[in-house]
Amino acid sequence: MAVLNDDVNWDRWPVEDYLAENYRELHPSDAAVIAHHSAFYREFPPDGVARSVEIGAGPNLYPLILASAASRRIDAVEAGASNAAYLEGQLNGTPDRSWLPFHALCRSLNPDVPGTLEEALSSVRLVHGDLRSVEPGAYHLASMHFVAEGATEDFEEFKEFCRRFVQCVVPGGHLVAAFMENMPTYRIGADSRWPGCPVDTDVITEVFTPLTDRLTVDRIPSDPTLPDYGDSGMVLLTGVAAAAPPD
Repeated sequence: MAVLNDDVNWDRWPVEDYLAENYRELHPSDAAVIAHHSAFYREFPPDGVARSVEIGAGPNLYPLILASAASRRIDAVEAGASNAAYLEGQLNGTPDRSWLPFHALCRSLNPDVPGTLEEALSSVRLVHGDLRSVEPGAYHLASMHFVAEGATEDFEEFKEFCRRFVQCVVPGGHLVAAFMENMPTYRIGADSRWPGCPVDTDVITEVFTPLTDRLTVDRIPSDPTLPDYGDSGMVLLTGVAAAAPPD
């Protein structure tokens, strides 16, 4: 039986193991995501987006840093207790210095990113909840990184999460996302097991084409400096919500 999102205890997400394996240094794949997304955000004037949302923010700060170049307010939506606690500490205290290289790269690629890491995070507000709790049409820009395909093993539920992601924004609202490519069920740390729904560029294109306009889908090859989770790289997306996305 496929593991569904509600079958998983997300409060026990292994934050420290996840950070150690993925974000205590800047890996080439994340540098490539930052470069891709920076081109997307450079299309907006500073503070040109009234409300942005990061869906399933987790402990990953670089999507929030990227969004700070254009957003007057950023909601970081996170349901898991351990991830929310980490985010709250980063937003209300001194952020981990390991995020400084990420901030420096974001700012070098888009000078509209605020000058310090603390300033870049100052417009972020933690919102306890998940994708299903977000009011449709509440935002002008939505961002999502490594969430929908890592939240369920069921393809129909994955598609539903993608549909809800698009519906977070007003018609014509902007979308930017990243997915692990062909990610199976995987482990973080010594013994924690988490769901995966394998997707690739063709699947992402098929799922999002009816929901969006101006869709672009790209990929980044597998990064040998990261742990081998069984994936084959990353898939990157930009687009705008269609005027009347199908139910």
